[in-house]
Amino acid sequence: MRIAFDAQILPGGHHGGVEQVVLNLVRALGRLDGTEEYTLISHWRYPHWLEPYIGPNQKIITSLSHSYSGATRFGPRWISVPARRAWRKLREHIAARGGGAPSVPESKGFYESLNADLVHFPFQGYVRSRLPFIYNPHDLQHLHLPQYFPADQVALRETIYRAGCREARAITVPSQWVKRDIVKQYAIAPEKILVTYWAPSTDVYPPVTEQTLAETRRKFNLPATFAFYPAQPWEHKNHLRLIQALAILRARAGIELPLVLTGKATEFWRVITRQIQALGLTRQVHFLGFVQPLELRALYQRAQFVIQPSLFEGGGLPILEAFREGAPVACAAATSLPEYAGDAALFFDPLSPESIADAVKRMWQDDGLRASLRERGAMRVRAFSWEQTAQKYRALYRRVAGQALDDHDRALLADA
Repeated sequence: MRIAFDAQILPGGHHGGVEQVVLNLVRALGRLDGTEEYTLISHWRYPHWLEPYIGPNQKIITSLSHSYSGATRFGPRWISVPARRAWRKLREHIAARGGGAPSVPESKGFYESLNADLVHFPFQGYVRSRLPFIYNPHDLQHLHLPQYFPADQVALRETIYRAGCREARAITVPSQWVKRDIVKQYAIAPEKILVTYWAPSTDVYPPVTEQTLAETRRKFNLPATFAFYPAQPWEHKNHLRLIQALAILRARAGIELPLVLTGKATEFWRVITRQIQALGLTRQVHFLGFVQPLELRALYQRAQFVIQPSLFEGGGLPILEAFREGAPVACAAATSLPEYAGDAALFFDPLSPESIADAVKRMWQDDGLRASLRERGAMRVRAFSWEQTAQKYRALYRRVAGQALDDHDRALLADA
């Protein structure tokens, strides 16, 4: 059986957690036995980014011929901020003139030429072709928080996501929460949607040594103790309320808690910076930008605790990563986050800076709470494995392609 796996995303933090999902899934599929062969379609700008992770049953190709690229169809985040603004104005101008209506991109023969039995689109975009396909919409954030997207982006996402869910042979999502949401929003039959949980994305990288910990602290001039939030600064990541919570703690309890932030800078980071300055928190908040994977692991291990205040998440990669690296977690009681955290996190209301402040204060002051959460997190993360996720995908590939399933395949699909 031959599977075309579309990995046309830009590496280096441009796509946040989706990049880590693609990378880890490719690596896990490449380690499975069986007769499956994978053609990995890489982004033309970075054709070799997956090479360190592929197995003997995988090969990489690139395409310049077909009409879809995740970086251009969903916004060119790899270009400069001024260029992105110009791009947005151009799109808005076209839309105002009645042109540029969103549509599903067509294969134009590219996918058909790959001699594949099916196509897997492991991120939100897809291309219509004559081949059966599996689609990963990840989440429907644009329907819940449309105020965080330009109107043309909402229209584009709604066009692509709705068509992808309807036309796919199977849909995979990272949580039961997203599955229920797709059933509700798009009236998709539940049996068409399979839940394939993510696992810690840091497992693919080398282990952290004492030297790495020391070098990371020196490089970023880290405080001795700090709270850590790894997330690209998009609006739904809720940095503003987290910053407000720090100001509340300082004003009401005299607690000046250092906060370390990572993630590739976005346009919205300017808004966050202005709030940090307005609240006089410049010395408390340390923004490191995009960090290398080994540095990320070191930051998790050095942090006193991890805070995850996001308003909307389809999965829970930072939570699982924190558990794997031994960091206790406080997180928002929102969307899929409780599903990933289980009983191993301290929950709060992400819409309330006061609730966030209370959780941060407890995590900062209560050694016993942190120790308990650390122990529970270490137990919780054992339930998540990229190997098992890859096995579920392989079983799904076989079903979609009409291949025979063994008992293990059937059990995995029933579980999903």
